[in-house]
Amino acid sequence: MTSPDQHEERILDASALKALSHPLRLEIYDILSQYGAQTASSLAEHVGESSGVTSYHLRELAKHNLIREVAGQGTARERWWERPRGAVSMGSPEARVTPAGKLASAIVVEEFYRRRHEQLIAFLRETENVVNEDEMTALLTTSTAALTDEQFFEMSDAVAKVISEYVEKYRDQTGEGVRRFAIRADIFPLPRFDQSELT
Repeated sequence: MTSPDQHEERILDASALKALSHPLRLEIYDILSQYGAQTASSLAEHVGESSGVTSYHLRELAKHNLIREVAGQGTARERWWERPRGAVSMGSPEARVTPAGKLASAIVVEEFYRRRHEQLIAFLRETENVVNEDEMTALLTTSTAALTDEQFFEMSDAVAKVISEYVEKYRDQTGEGVRRFAIRADIFPLPRFDQSELT
């Protein structure tokens, strides 16, 4: 799993993946990734836990350099935490060498995409009564194309470049009318079918 970004990609090792495989830690990490810096208290309110619990998990994430304290912000009682910018890959070849690393990697990747899918379903439920498509601030499209591997890589590079340009340009934008959007690009080969099954 990667996110397009101008910064160098970090490949998580087995130790970091194991730390991230705790469901609440992954949820906290995901919130910091999507919404920016938070405190233990603001996270506690969002995830329905005490600030003591979220504070503990924040420290565990920080031990593995998955998150960091925001320099110059907050107090000794109210610390702010953020996820460092840059792409992150959770499909670490090094981690998959051992059964424990392979399991941690699988848990993290599956949970991450489960959370993203739930966000999409929640959005669809919230907007199911919208009649005018012009009111929908979303682009949900599905297409099928017959591509060679070379054409696939050309297209995926172009899509990643466009996303990266907009993320870099507007990442920290604030003000009236500004909302956070999840950006997904689901491009993958379909399972092969025997031609006789298609006729």
